[in-house]
Amino acid sequence: MDALLGRRPINIKALFDFSKIDDVTKKHLKNVYASLAISTFAAAAGAALHLFTGILRGGFLTSLGGLGFMLALGLTANEPKNQLKRLGYLVGFALCTGLGLGPLLEHVIAIEPSIISTAFLATTLIFVCFSFAALWAEERSYLYLGGSLMSGLSIMCFMGLMNLFFRSTMIYQLHLYGGLLIFCGFILYDTQLIIEKKRNGDGDFIWHSVDLFLDFINIFRRILVILSNKEEQRKRKNKD
Repeated sequence: MDALLGRRPINIKALFDFSKIDDVTKKHLKNVYASLAISTFAAAAGAALHLFTGILRGGFLTSLGGLGFMLALGLTANEPKNQLKRLGYLVGFALCTGLGLGPLLEHVIAIEPSIISTAFLATTLIFVCFSFAALWAEERSYLYLGGSLMSGLSIMCFMGLMNLFFRSTMIYQLHLYGGLLIFCGFILYDTQLIIEKKRNGDGDFIWHSVDLFLDFINIFRRILVILSNKEEQRKRKNKD
């Protein structure tokens, strides 16, 4: 029937065919994504601590704590004897990152609690799709995005700083949506960069997972803001 209709059956195995990637690199990627999963759960725990307990609250001190954990991770040698210690630093950094998301999550919950789950599912879908695109693509094809992405990120930082003074809605929207596109591009770039680093002898999967974790968090934060802004606008229209 499919042949008569001119359709081809979907080859599920082809979706997971990463034969271009050697076995050693595949094992490294598994460790990277396992570390990413651990850091994501730690961030969720940090956000929960802020929202549901009075033990820890997101703020300036947690930002300093996150920076301290990041420095400790970067300065600790990547050796087997230090692996658990470095993983602990990663969890500490992710926990502080989740605490830092707490105030934004409180604001979103006040508008519409379901936005959080929607934003998380959307972020996960975006992350998975762009990760697969990077893994399927030709070798190094997205590494050339690096210069453009860094330039775009610099422009976004400048726009954010400039808008502290001008308070322009247009600049705010450009910063918000432009940042979302840039961090989607970083998923492609960072994934292929991790593969290239491993092939050049860099097997620090814990540090490599940090790049992907930051991509995930930055996309999640922007989707939260976009959805909450739209929900606020919808409620205002309904009142009018």
